[in-house]
Amino acid sequence: MSSILIIGGHGKVALRLAPILTARGDDVTSVIRNPEHTDDIAATGATARVADVSSLDEQALADLVRGHDAIVWTAGAGGGSAERTYAVDRDAAIRSMEAAKSAGVNRYVMVSYLGSKRDHGVPADDSFFAYAEAKSIADEHLRGTDLDWTILGPGPLTLDEPTGLIAVADPGDGRVTRADVAAVAAAALADPSTVGRKIDFGNGETPIADAIRG
Repeated sequence: MSSILIIGGHGKVALRLAPILTARGDDVTSVIRNPEHTDDIAATGATARVADVSSLDEQALADLVRGHDAIVWTAGAGGGSAERTYAVDRDAAIRSMEAAKSAGVNRYVMVSYLGSKRDHGVPADDSFFAYAEAKSIADEHLRGTDLDWTILGPGPLTLDEPTGLIAVADPGDGRVTRADVAAVAAAALADPSTVGRKIDFGNGETPIADAIRG
């Protein structure tokens, strides 16, 4: 059994991830901003922890993550203002990585997106620019740490039923169900061969555990 902290616990991926982890016996804590979402978290089998990670400094984040075996970052500004996007997807994410290091939590899984890279090519006047910048900077920072990191790069997310099947080598546009993204995150936590890798994927024809195995 592992103790897993999900940051961004009320997101659509996180709400699908927590039941997978609790069903296999993991102890899961889901971090949420809104205390009104506590019952939704309880329904997944996880324990809710109310905290706004965008307002916590590194020390407070270290206190939040300390004692866990792994962190899964699924938080995001959700298409808000550019200012909030940078505050959450870049700044808070980077602080959480530094907090993980200082708290001795070495395993860190980042849910990013398929096109995340510093030369992402999104024009500065595009509404997607802030997100592309923020995620690429955070991912680059994570790669530069000594954490046992994995970055997940799904393409466009859908609310279709889970398939349990993905494509890694040739994911196309990477379109994938949120439930399958959650399943990939769970599988990555259980597979040491995913450490130090960015795994780009979409729905496909290969069972998840086989597809991500290094």
